[in-house]
Amino acid sequence: MISCGTADDALQAFARSRPDVILSDIEMPGQDGYSLIRKLRALGPEQGGKTPAVALTAFGRPEDRIRSLRAGFNIHVSKPVDPAELVAIVASMLGRAG
Repeated sequence: MISCGTADDALQAFARSRPDVILSDIEMPGQDGYSLIRKLRALGPEQGGKTPAVALTAFGRPEDRIRSLRAGFNIHVSKPVDPAELVAIVASMLGRAG
């Protein structure tokens, strides 16, 4: 697991080591999560551009969900989120439900 405080840090970490799943907040210092996922989605599949991604955010309105999905996230999860639910979501993204 790699933890990053900014989108720039996440992009640099992604270039060094591609994770199996991306879990990103939308509201971050500097660039937001929308910008981060757009940059990651612009990468080719062999560079990790298709890595499953979860938007974790306090923005829970339907239009926020739509914006996350259109930006390139696979799923939108509103805070607060139950830890067991988050584990299940990540497991599902990895294809390891149950």
